[in-house]
Amino acid sequence: MPQYTPPLRDMQFLMQEVLGLPARFAQLPAYADVDTGTMDAILEEAGKFAAEVLQPLNLSGDVEGCTRNPEDSSVATPKGFKEAYAKYVEGGWAALSCDTAYGGQGLPFVLNQCLYEMLNSANQAWAMYPGLSHGAYEALHVYGSDEQKKLYLPKLTSGEWTGTMCLTEPHCGTDLGLLRTKAEPQADGTYKITGNKIFISAGEHDMTDNIVHLVLARLPDAPKGSKGISLFLVPKFLVNADGSIGARNPISCSGLEHKMGIHGNATAQIAIDGAVGTLVGQPNKGLQAMFVMMNAARLGVANQSLGLMTVAYQNALAYAKDRVQMRSLSGTKAKDLPADPIIVHPDVRRMLLTAKAYSEGGRAMMVATSALVDEELNHPDEAVRKANAAQVALLTPILKAFLTDKGFDVTVLCQQVFGGHGYIHETGMEQFVRDARINMIYEGTNGIQALDLLGRKVLGDQGAALKALGKLVQGLVEEEGVNERMADFINPLAQLAGQMTGITTELGLKALQNPDEVGAASVDYLCVMGHLVMGYWWARMAQTALRALAGGDAADKTFYEGKLQTARFYFARLFPEAGLRVRTMRTGSKLLMNTDAALA
Repeated sequence: MPQYTPPLRDMQFLMQEVLGLPARFAQLPAYADVDTGTMDAILEEAGKFAAEVLQPLNLSGDVEGCTRNPEDSSVATPKGFKEAYAKYVEGGWAALSCDTAYGGQGLPFVLNQCLYEMLNSANQAWAMYPGLSHGAYEALHVYGSDEQKKLYLPKLTSGEWTGTMCLTEPHCGTDLGLLRTKAEPQADGTYKITGNKIFISAGEHDMTDNIVHLVLARLPDAPKGSKGISLFLVPKFLVNADGSIGARNPISCSGLEHKMGIHGNATAQIAIDGAVGTLVGQPNKGLQAMFVMMNAARLGVANQSLGLMTVAYQNALAYAKDRVQMRSLSGTKAKDLPADPIIVHPDVRRMLLTAKAYSEGGRAMMVATSALVDEELNHPDEAVRKANAAQVALLTPILKAFLTDKGFDVTVLCQQVFGGHGYIHETGMEQFVRDARINMIYEGTNGIQALDLLGRKVLGDQGAALKALGKLVQGLVEEEGVNERMADFINPLAQLAGQMTGITTELGLKALQNPDEVGAASVDYLCVMGHLVMGYWWARMAQTALRALAGGDAADKTFYEGKLQTARFYFARLFPEAGLRVRTMRTGSKLLMNTDAALA
């Protein structure tokens, strides 16, 4: 059975030593009292909940799955899930980063993201139930009416109710302009919603008394396409004026999807038969409101893969130290054993170091981006808020696609470390692979993320956000460019950063002649950007580790030396992928589009 140890030391290293978050929080009135001790205590307790309550339910939940009762369309979650959720609510975890005006604790978003990394490592299927509620909370917090906020935000904040987003329909996925769900205005100001949705994660379950569905639908006079979509709040049970639960709304689970992974999460088909809903935001402006939820979900999905990378690496490392097979090529290492532990073999170390480099690099990307979100929402300087908002918008598709792509690769490598035992359910490794696969598809496939990055976030604003990222990288290059101890990290980073401006301009000019050039280059472009961002943070981590070792902190010497060794591996063995992707992105669209004979 797999095990899990929360990576508390690594989180502390990032937040306190690399990013200096306590000092940055001091500049934010909302978080001025959040000190190192507070952060450490929260992370420690969160880690205990993940490791002791959730992780033991992961394997059994995968076997049992969810069960739908055809008589009343109710769904039962796996044994122990409901009780674990009650402990989650009792512990106040749902309210961690929510607004104090609605009963939240008002703590930084970055702490909530660290909590969710650990929940995802322990049990991604379970973590998706409360995880989606954060997106619903955010959408209502920004676009909800006063009445909607009063009735629903306290319950979503406490975790007493959960939330979903209902976008996809059987005939349309990403192209939401094709959706058919209808919303008919009623005399009392409500709407009757009718339609069918599919792939709705946590769309029905037995863990809470009510589920708040945010549903995209069309008004009778709506324009065609995406400009005619509105967003509606459609609860499972209607809510009375005093906040109590009322009559059952005709929105129900008509079936559960049979999936490759995340069996413990109810991926529901939702039938809406004249259900009562209320408008969120303005008519025909539903996508604007939904994207608040969508962007929160995209960072959440990146966090899911980060969690899976971490737990897969931990178990593969433990197995490699324990499993004996063959002798080392350079001579016997364990003379008291009939064979050497497989960790002595170079290829096993390659797989382990790849997993470690992507998981720890991914954590740095996630923590750093989450800190930007905190400053975007709370910094007293409007210019800082705007600049951080632009950076978060640029980084969101990168984190979602790059970390989920690498997350799947890492879980497969960690499964490979186990050999034949990795293919057996009891070790847990094949479950990590299956669970990780969906994350590349969720919330807009990674190809869609790549189009969003290159087409909208880079070319769409004439590269302004990209230039700001480039200045960040250039600042580190100028600071450490003559430091020989940093040469292994700074030189390749500087070279790639120097290429990106020219490459982006080149692609922009090609796209003016043929828009397919963006589609042909976008996936490669996102991968290169992923390495640029991860490379920057690995260089920053190496810089911090070198300074700590120079300061004589012997107590953590192994930790810092491990950081440097992993950073050198990343830049030597993984970062060069960016160069290959630069070559392939420049091959143009003709190789793809002039292939009718090949695809006949």
